[in-house]
Amino acid sequence: MDLLEKIKASGVIGAGGAGFPTHVKLNCKVDYFIINGLECEPLLQSDKYMMRNKSDEIVQAAEEIGKLIGAMHIVIGLKEEYFEEIKALKKSIEKFNSRAELHLSKAFYPAGDEQILVYEVIGKTIPPGGIPLNVGAVVSNSGTVFNVFEAMEDKPVIYKFVTVIGEIDKPSIIKVPIGTSVREVLKKCGGATIKDYDLIMGGPMMGKKISKGEAESRVITKTDGAIIVIPKNHYLVEREKVTIEHMKNQAKAACIQCHFCTEMCPRNLIGHPLNPHKIMRNIALDEMNDMTIKEALICCECGVCELYACPMGLSPKRINVYLKGKLREKGIRWENKTDKFTAEVLREYRKIPTERLVVRLQLNKYKRQRLLENEEINPIEVRIPLRQGIGADTNPIVNVGDIVEKGQVIGIVEEGKMGANVHASISGVVSEINSDISIKAT
Repeated sequence: MDLLEKIKASGVIGAGGAGFPTHVKLNCKVDYFIINGLECEPLLQSDKYMMRNKSDEIVQAAEEIGKLIGAMHIVIGLKEEYFEEIKALKKSIEKFNSRAELHLSKAFYPAGDEQILVYEVIGKTIPPGGIPLNVGAVVSNSGTVFNVFEAMEDKPVIYKFVTVIGEIDKPSIIKVPIGTSVREVLKKCGGATIKDYDLIMGGPMMGKKISKGEAESRVITKTDGAIIVIPKNHYLVEREKVTIEHMKNQAKAACIQCHFCTEMCPRNLIGHPLNPHKIMRNIALDEMNDMTIKEALICCECGVCELYACPMGLSPKRINVYLKGKLREKGIRWENKTDKFTAEVLREYRKIPTERLVVRLQLNKYKRQRLLENEEINPIEVRIPLRQGIGADTNPIVNVGDIVEKGQVIGIVEEGKMGANVHASISGVVSEINSDISIKAT
């Protein structure tokens, strides 16, 4: 079995993003293989943990991936303030005589956006709506690369290292079997320190907010890297309650066309024709110019425009998300009119310092939390979704009542379709099958 087949068999998907199947992504030939260890979102530390504790595995897998895709350059991107991680990776690179190089970045948001990282490393702008492959690169998260190493050892993806931070008794980086309930994770970390709370699954800028009640049914998947516990009346929660109609009315009443949303837009800064202030003007004036509105399709939803740039507290990102949906309903897709994209000359001066962003998000009280490590959950029951990333659902190959072993494949992707296999994360008995497979430990 070659490396691509091992990766597919092990169910490896992008660990730090939308969950694109890794065996599909790596079926190519490129000049650059870039490992993303920049932990794009504030507060998250799972990638740091991986690079600090799994550097040998990451470097070895990087070499094999580099050979597979014919990469002339292997680059590991991380922040220059990650002193321990840099030390660990340099030691591993020397140990294995690796040709991997470190690319050290300042702490700015969103340094871990793959399009921003590619520009930083090779100085080329990925076309709007494009992927790194368009400029001769492939980008994988450090957790994904570790999972590739595991696949090389014939070990499937059955657990995640999750950052649990915020209003929690024992902030931790914890090893969690796939399918474990969020409620169980919080319990293992000592529970919330406040009665009324909401959760952010992922980072504060792009993560999904869920309620305390939803934590009962939500489970950890292959793409989950963090849980942030915040008060129910937190600024970030309250913003989510604003309706689209109210956002439109706010734009009509308060948008001053200062251009800050555009001037600080990370995608605009690398040359993409995305101008949030023009979109807001169209919304405010009910003009709905087709060419301007279409720009919403290339918004990466990083949240800089509304959570940092806008002095009036408006919601350009959520307006863009709304418009994206409407345009896609009509079958409208983005088309580039040129293949020439030039970064803004003032880009270096418009990068957003992560420290300042954390303060703006009213999360600075959590920034210095010390996280416990080497904790692990042993749940008595898991519920493993049949689809955990981009692509088709997997088909169950077990039945209710079957006894399964940890690591056993329980769902496979139909031949010819894009997706990823799923495996039992604990040993036990299959108790239920619907859109997921429930297993109870024996």
